[in-house]
Amino acid sequence: MKKYVPIEEGDYYLTPEGYRCFTEQYHLKRGYCCESGCRHCPYGFDKKTQSTKR
Repeated sequence: MKKYVPIEEGDYYLTPEGYRCFTEQYHLKRGYCCESGCRHCPYGFDKKTQSTKR
């Protein structure tokens, strides 16, 4: 079951297109990789190869 992680200052920023981009800080606080190929993924997931670099 996924846990609710409240969003705090520094957890995301807005891209020039207006999208929220979650930071490494938020991903580490969440505690797992969603395997979506996030820009700041601290878990090393590569969406092209569908694998995690450790």
